[in-house]
Amino acid sequence: METGALDFILPENLNANLPPEKRGLRRDQVRLMTLSRKTGEMKHDRFYHLPRFLQPGDLIILNNSRTIPASLQGDCRRKGVQISPKVEIRLARRVFADTWEALIIANSVRVGDTLHFSEKLTARVIAETETSPLKTIKFNKNGSELLDLIYVLGAPIRYEYIEQPWDLNYYQNVFVTHPGSVEMPSAGRAFSWELLFELKKKGIQIDFIQLHTGLSYLLEDHVDPKENPEEYHISEQTMEKILKAHSSGKRVIAVGTTVVRALESAARNGELSGTTNLYINQQSSLKIVDGIITGLHEPKASHLDMLTAFLPEHHLLHAYHQAIHEGYLWHEFGDMNLII
Repeated sequence: METGALDFILPENLNANLPPEKRGLRRDQVRLMTLSRKTGEMKHDRFYHLPRFLQPGDLIILNNSRTIPASLQGDCRRKGVQISPKVEIRLARRVFADTWEALIIANSVRVGDTLHFSEKLTARVIAETETSPLKTIKFNKNGSELLDLIYVLGAPIRYEYIEQPWDLNYYQNVFVTHPGSVEMPSAGRAFSWELLFELKKKGIQIDFIQLHTGLSYLLEDHVDPKENPEEYHISEQTMEKILKAHSSGKRVIAVGTTVVRALESAARNGELSGTTNLYINQQSSLKIVDGIITGLHEPKASHLDMLTAFLPEHHLLHAYHQAIHEGYLWHEFGDMNLII
């Protein structure tokens, strides 16, 4: 989804097209821009110094959803006849154990066609809507058998600024456990085990929720979060920990826009599990989240709207211009931003 307000020009050389490890850095050595919610004051540092900006008792909430290789290559057949020899299918959202919404990158595919990925895996296109480029596909396998085949046949979804394919491991956060995200919940990528231990040693609390991320782009367009329901789960113990941190005057820091959406949805609807299409902007009053750790977002992206709930728009825009001037890198392999 595009917003009118937060527009700026992002030079192409600031798109991080290599993982930090391929640039000679550990994952926690990427840069960190910190912004004060009160004053907009900005500091430049490295991500492994994160503990310096937090206090004992503060609570960091991470998303433990694991990235799946959600880009599948196949051919398309109509009534048994091949009509497209090469089609890319990007899984967008699981509907049932054997059914997904997917972005099919080929104009000719329509309801009733069969997608053929291997001798073992096929899918039938069973539905489409006029208002969305997504189609619904039903696989001939389900559950863990389907997931196993996706892991064998699939590759991570890769956008045009990533010039070459990278192994799925580069798209995983170190702490993840539950497979389901079609794109990496990338705000957690800069955390190393060493940094997590360092935070705990300082008395900073760490806990996890689960939200399986959907696609952020549909062909040329950013996805509108209002039309992109994402499944989340928060345990009762985690919510208790959050409420206890608040009642004792400590801060809750969400790692990523996905975590903000899940926590703020639960605060609004009282449900610890469900789907969220919550859209947060400068008019939104944050009920549960005090700070955010996130990457740097593209011009006009809806994620920038969410950040205006933490920081006035003019402070945010000034900070982004500074980040460009300082040569910060964008996207999932790029640098990090703490707003607190």
